[in-house]
Amino acid sequence: MSADNIVVSVVIPCFNDGRFLLEAVQSAEQNQPGHHEIIVVNDGSTDRATLDVLSSIEQRGHQVLHQSNRGLGGARNRGVSAARGRYILPLDADNRIRSAYLTQGVEILDRDPAIDVVYGDAEYFGVKTGRNHVPDFELRRMLSWNYIDACAIFRKSAWERCGGYDEGMPTQGFEDWDFWCRIALSGGGFHHVDEVLFDYRVRNDSMSSGMETPERMSAILRHMRAKRIEVTIGNYLEALQSWKFVVEQLRSRPVKTVGSLLARTYFPKTYSRWQIRHRKP
Repeated sequence: MSADNIVVSVVIPCFNDGRFLLEAVQSAEQNQPGHHEIIVVNDGSTDRATLDVLSSIEQRGHQVLHQSNRGLGGARNRGVSAARGRYILPLDADNRIRSAYLTQGVEILDRDPAIDVVYGDAEYFGVKTGRNHVPDFELRRMLSWNYIDACAIFRKSAWERCGGYDEGMPTQGFEDWDFWCRIALSGGGFHHVDEVLFDYRVRNDSMSSGMETPERMSAILRHMRAKRIEVTIGNYLEALQSWKFVVEQLRSRPVKTVGSLLARTYFPKTYSRWQIRHRKP
């Protein structure tokens, strides 16, 4: 396929996830035929079954890039670097995208140059089921916690502008939060499609299982703060200094608003533990 015809590049990192990988590839194959490419990045897989699946995907005509293990950020960066599309959709090897995702994402990005990222809701499957209703984008919410999955369509130019995914994160799995923050703080717009656009597999053995400890979160926040990403308690409060927002919050729920601000300010460790326990997966 000519590079001129490629609109979206679906980038799928894979590390020993061959038992799920074919489902992910097949879901991408059903999207916008003739106008997208599928790039699988083998991030140092050692499992024989996974290597066999990767070989079969190459035989289907898709590009498979092989590298030593660099982690999730490094695998995504490798795939995006090789991508010919002007838009990128990262897809985890154990997830699936819906048939309308690429079409809707391209329409929105083509229509509005101020939008850099298009994202939708997810349907859980596996050990948990149900829809994950994701809110519309708010910078103050994003600076507080990540609620946009890595499976979102973004402009390759935004990735270039922000320097790609950070390959030096203290814990893998938070590269997308860091990436979204940098896009937003550089002026990039986000658009939420209020529909289920991909399927998210919930696994007991997933990378994210058990990694959201207060100690790890503290290390991640320190790392992001060092790059001037404002996610600390003090900077988060500064981000709230819009009189309209403060007045509206105080009017609608005064006790909760004041209590939350005091907890963040004077008991940050306790509040962090509470936030981790009560946030949605």
